[in-house]
Amino acid sequence: MGNPKAFLDIHRQEAGYRPIHDRIHDFGEVEQTLNTRDRKLQASRCMDCGVPFCHWACPLGNKPPEWNDALYKGEWELAYKLLTATNPFPEFTGRICPALCEKACVLNLIEHEATTNREDECAIVEAAYREGFVAHTNTPRNGKRVAVIGAGPAGLAAANELNIRGYAVTVFDKNEAAGGLLRYGIPNFKLNKAIVDRRISLLVEDGVEFRYNEELITKQDGNTVTLSTTKSSLADFDAIVIATGTPTARDLKLPGRELKGVHFALEMLAQQNRILAGIEIPQDQLVNAKGKDVLVIGGGDTGSDCIGTSHRQGCKSVTQIEIMPRPVEGFVDPQNPWPNYPRTLKTTSSHEEGCTRRWNINTLEFIGKNGKLTGVKVQEIDWQPNPDGGRPIMVEKGKPEIIKAELVLLAMGFLKPEHPQYPSNVFVCGDAAMGASLVVRAIASGKDVAAKIDNYLSK
Repeated sequence: MGNPKAFLDIHRQEAGYRPIHDRIHDFGEVEQTLNTRDRKLQASRCMDCGVPFCHWACPLGNKPPEWNDALYKGEWELAYKLLTATNPFPEFTGRICPALCEKACVLNLIEHEATTNREDECAIVEAAYREGFVAHTNTPRNGKRVAVIGAGPAGLAAANELNIRGYAVTVFDKNEAAGGLLRYGIPNFKLNKAIVDRRISLLVEDGVEFRYNEELITKQDGNTVTLSTTKSSLADFDAIVIATGTPTARDLKLPGRELKGVHFALEMLAQQNRILAGIEIPQDQLVNAKGKDVLVIGGGDTGSDCIGTSHRQGCKSVTQIEIMPRPVEGFVDPQNPWPNYPRTLKTTSSHEEGCTRRWNINTLEFIGKNGKLTGVKVQEIDWQPNPDGGRPIMVEKGKPEIIKAELVLLAMGFLKPEHPQYPSNVFVCGDAAMGASLVVRAIASGKDVAAKIDNYLSK
């Protein structure tokens, strides 16, 4: 550790966001970067704890004390090698990870000023690309082929790891380009798609083959399950990875659900990203918030992304409702202490751009006129302890009311996929295996399944 007393003198400094009046008119990344001097100072705050909770909390097992120390000393190439020893895609996690390591940082637990690990890792990987530290894979091929179905973060991580281990990897995806959630779920103002394209180009140069517009087909005859895609047989592959994510969103099947103006969140988010990529969307299929009062149902990150996208499309207003209680403010949740993840109030860059936020609101009915949405009937509720234990009981509070809205975006999460009993050479990873989760967990799952396949095929 280069400066053992830095955490005493140097406070946490985040790069922050571009000014609202500037960023709200485009889809450029909202987050800024620190200059090299300030970034090194932030890295110096890492204490190299005797028990590094950051390493324990990270699904990838990242080692921030090691690469923060190298960054502080200006050893950028060493920092990159230490970082990518555990994390194959720090350019993604450095932008969109909720930084579980920072929640576990001793400085966060004691002073509420965690080391800026997420921003530091983004700075390291961008320097690596800029300076030419990103090396190509030159592993000799071992003669075995693996198919990866799904080009999201889990599938890409599995493909990358298998390619490094010498397998010939072909990635199939139902969309027209790779990235999955990274490309079609996360807005450009959080993750510029040029960053995704850069990584895909590197994988292609390293020998990974990508085939697009091919969807997985599963056929079951008795106890026998066979897999193929809409265009290709998978019979010649030695192993198959299923990394198809969680495609089915939670729905609200209430009166008026069929009204024009009620959409799943990803309908809007994926469509906007395609528009920015130059793809034309027919006018009758367009999901756009321009000039509309927008209601987002769901209080998570996807709902936040809908808020930011609605502002950039020129909405009239945005309201976000959540059925659960308002989280506590500050750094500590007395009902959910360390080492559990803190359930504290999160205000994103999108919330800062303008949004009415409400909690303990239950949706009752979608209201419309002439087939078009005009409002949503909601009910304020309360949660009472369940005398039998388990989930609290929801009770009505006050009278129903109508929230004016011409566009409703359902952002309530996704259903965990169900799978048949696959043959022994088929492996499932990422959200397809564990249900909707974090990008960093999907990457970790992709790496893990690659190791399992290597062990399986080596035998």
